[in-house]
Amino acid sequence: MKKCIVISDSFKGTLSSQDICKIAEENLKDFFPDCTLVKVPVADGGEGTVACFYEACGGELVRVNVQGPYGEPIEAAYLRLGSGEAVVEMAAAAGLPQVGDRKNPGKTSTYGVGQLIRHAVEHGAQQILLGLGGSCTNDGGCDCAAALGARFYDDDGNAFIPVGETLSRIAGIDLQEAEMLLQGVHITVMCDIENPMHGINGAAYVFAPQKGADPEMVEFLDQQLQSLDQSIRSHFGKDVSAVPGAGAAGGFGAGMMAFFGAELKPGIETVLDLVHFEELLQGCDVVFTGEGRLDSQSIQGKTISGIGKRAHRCGVPVIAVVGGVAEDVEHICDHPEYGVAAVFSINRQAVDFSVAQHKSYENYTYTFRNILRLIRMSKEM
Repeated sequence: MKKCIVISDSFKGTLSSQDICKIAEENLKDFFPDCTLVKVPVADGGEGTVACFYEACGGELVRVNVQGPYGEPIEAAYLRLGSGEAVVEMAAAAGLPQVGDRKNPGKTSTYGVGQLIRHAVEHGAQQILLGLGGSCTNDGGCDCAAALGARFYDDDGNAFIPVGETLSRIAGIDLQEAEMLLQGVHITVMCDIENPMHGINGAAYVFAPQKGADPEMVEFLDQQLQSLDQSIRSHFGKDVSAVPGAGAAGGFGAGMMAFFGAELKPGIETVLDLVHFEELLQGCDVVFTGEGRLDSQSIQGKTISGIGKRAHRCGVPVIAVVGGVAEDVEHICDHPEYGVAAVFSINRQAVDFSVAQHKSYENYTYTFRNILRLIRMSKEM
């Protein structure tokens, strides 16, 4: 084996994508001393997205003083790439950990996210890759838009910056300044959920409880998002509410589409495009990928599916190393279109996850080494 790529999603709560790349680096040379290892940490758009892209692509980390979820001054970073691209994660300025025990999605703001984007654009970025995930907000991206120059007006013509609990006050929207700022700029939103903007499966009902909303607040926040939806329809003639991913990060996906024509794209597709995955596959013998649990969602646009399909087109086999395997995907290797040649679970004993999670690093290492032994043996036969 002369070249392999390791590009695995994290095992939520147990192994990061960087951990998996490290395991490969520590063990590959024991079996294939001359093999070139290409490590591509995978980001899902949430906290750590910038760090993953920095490790995979290099670039420059740019630190900026912005507003936090409650308007407090904080320092946040985005990644500037040499090709006129910038990677921004909303969790850097509007992340759930930043509010601690002050969770209130009716009052928290995405203004600092807009400040990060604005700084990147004002310093030459023409492509913004925006990761949605891990947010503490439910403002439909309005505060982010305000930081970029959008103006919101109430019934009396007074300008204000709406938050989750005041979206219904919006009577007028002026995007003139924001459109001037973003002229020639394309925003790609990394989003791996398919929830609509509002409704029983929308942003408030599904995600607001973990951000501190009780049932009464959830219903109220959903009504606020419905009001924002009506404002978007009346001002721009756009209906983005049902677009898969519109409900991401408190309706942020809907706001970015409506205000700035942003493109919502699965995170793995964004990663693969940015690292020029097809080029990396040239001369590659095998790709190692994986995630915490292989299930039906894994083959519907998630990490393993995205990697498998592209590798299959280039004739490179993919081995999935995963935590658990659901019964409904046991057939995955029998269908070439998924691009997965083999699946291995790292679970070595029939124990509960609460026990197994503490041995994930050890179990992944054991499994990875055994796969390498098998590959080496096949080369020697």
